[in-house]
Amino acid sequence: MKRYLAEAGKKIVLADRDPSDTRAFDGGKEKGLKALQELNVELQELQELLYAEHRHRVLIILQAMDTGGKDGAIRRVFDGVNPQGVKVAGFKVPTEEELAHDFLWRAHKVVPANGEIVIFNRSHYEDVLVVRVHEYVPESVWKKRYEQINSFEKLLADNGTTILKFFLHIDRDEQKERLQARLDDPTKIWKFRTGDLEERKLWDQYQKAYEDAINKTSTEYAPWYVIPANRKWYRDLAISTILVDALKGLQMKYPQPEANLEKIVIE
Repeated sequence: MKRYLAEAGKKIVLADRDPSDTRAFDGGKEKGLKALQELNVELQELQELLYAEHRHRVLIILQAMDTGGKDGAIRRVFDGVNPQGVKVAGFKVPTEEELAHDFLWRAHKVVPANGEIVIFNRSHYEDVLVVRVHEYVPESVWKKRYEQINSFEKLLADNGTTILKFFLHIDRDEQKERLQARLDDPTKIWKFRTGDLEERKLWDQYQKAYEDAINKTSTEYAPWYVIPANRKWYRDLAISTILVDALKGLQMKYPQPEANLEKIVIE
């Protein structure tokens, strides 16, 4: 999965990244879904260990164009995990209270505590993406935010947070198909907003904004992964593989039990 890592200090070009790439797994969709089930079992065990040890914290950031699959990835990657130790934080239009604070305030108050996995469905990166594309603030303001984001994430990492950032990369044709599928499906049409079409017109501007954000904020302590997301099964498999490997790398252990438990007899 290192092929999807945006290495710190090395610029990536999104146009050079194939959203339909499946090269890291050559078994096809059927075997891929089976492998995903096996990874899910591993993730359940590792998440229980994370919660029990109560030492490490994990922050997962998901960003994507509209229909990129953030919700679907959360459902499938975390299927069956204990909800006691996993939380999802959504970042929509800022509230009046949030706008009254610095742009990182709403992110900082929902970062993971010891033993927790927190998933950001969108994130503080909206303030160098949507804000930039729609010119909600001057360029002189949003340009400073890359450095501020790096400092914020360094603070989290220095205090024991493992940060994994995923850009779910789809192409324009795939987005068209997914938007049409929403219109055609009576169980999904409620998700469709006419504003989605206006955002689609800004595709190139968003691609440039994402590219800059990834290049300026992919660090060793908070790396970005550009995940091919045209194939949903492969998207989920890639995220699961990277996450499971990261959790294994923490070398966690269950806490020691109380002393003299062997003497207890339950009647």
